[in-house]
Amino acid sequence: MSQPSTKISRLDEKQSASRDALNALLDSTPLVTIALVLDGHPVAFPTGFARIGDDIVIHGSTGSPWLRAVAAGAPVALSMTTLDGVVVARSAFESSFHYRSATLFGTFEQIGADDKERYLEMLTDTFIPGRVAELRASSRKELAATVAMRMTIGADNWSVKLSDGWPEDPDADIAAGTWGGVVPLTTVYGEPRRAPDCDPAIPTPGSVLGLSGPLANRYSP
Repeated sequence: MSQPSTKISRLDEKQSASRDALNALLDSTPLVTIALVLDGHPVAFPTGFARIGDDIVIHGSTGSPWLRAVAAGAPVALSMTTLDGVVVARSAFESSFHYRSATLFGTFEQIGADDKERYLEMLTDTFIPGRVAELRASSRKELAATVAMRMTIGADNWSVKLSDGWPEDPDADIAAGTWGGVVPLTTVYGEPRRAPDCDPAIPTPGSVLGLSGPLANRYSP
């Protein structure tokens, strides 16, 4: 089966060939949408992921039909988008967003039993840095119920689209005196909330205290 084209056809001037730009986007969000054909129908599933070296790594339940299909080698398309701002133009037509988006194509391979626990720990420490050291080890039952997979980021199986800059308003709209500009957009962590069954005497761990500021700060190359 041939790979879909990674050339952007609409607003192709926004396409970036920078692997650093791709890595920065992948490291700015813990969520990817994976699309595939399952039982003859197109389906898409949002799931947590992490970039570990040159691999996209995901995990989930061994009972999941779509994950079993992915583990069996079903071709997939991955997509993610990060919004960085709202472009407030002098017309609705020119208004838009600052964004970074990427699409990747390929297949996943299942991570073997010898490496599974190590990869799952790397995933946990990507989502919540330092958390693994604060937790008990995963049980055999938990490991058996979990599938972990990786997909290699190759030289030509991805595309990145970047949108930034100021509103591109016609001179007549600028002269009309309507306000134009950009409103930055970020996602931030909030104040930790203790579970009702968590003893108030238990101190908040370092991994939780470390979750502060913009979400993107937690995902750095």
